[in-house]
Amino acid sequence: MAVANTWYMHQAASNPDVGIIGCEPYINGVATLLGKIRKAGVTNLAVHPGDARDMMDVLPEGSIERAFLLYPDPWPKKRHHRRRFVTPEHLDPLAKCLKSGAIFRVATDIPDYVRQTMEQMMNRDDFEWLAEGPEDWRKPWSDWISTRYEQKALREGRTPHYMTFRKL
Repeated sequence: MAVANTWYMHQAASNPDVGIIGCEPYINGVATLLGKIRKAGVTNLAVHPGDARDMMDVLPEGSIERAFLLYPDPWPKKRHHRRRFVTPEHLDPLAKCLKSGAIFRVATDIPDYVRQTMEQMMNRDDFEWLAEGPEDWRKPWSDWISTRYEQKALREGRTPHYMTFRKL
């Protein structure tokens, strides 16, 4: 997928001393990303050809310094909200993989996803929200590169939110 490929390549180029695992469930996205990696000569980006949730079962405890959830599938129907990533079913394994002090970033333009993210994260005792004021979650992070999904949200008048949490 072009969005993930652009973002992964940007992060790899901006952080050459950091190992990055890009998770891409779509085979065409994997092939495109591998081609871009080869062409750019990037050596710090590995590709997992599947859903990021699959990685939680195999990553060592406390091995991740940063995790990103960027414009996830909103699962808009209420009966499907349990499928969203921001549920204990997915956040518990993520928390195990994150080091103490690790950063978890979430970007979405779906107000109900923002609500559910805040509800779930604020009810946890293993994360803290790093926002000190409203601008902290209304402005993109300093190392942000806009995605196709963000551009679509802006064109359609939706407001992106950028939430940052720290693993305690």
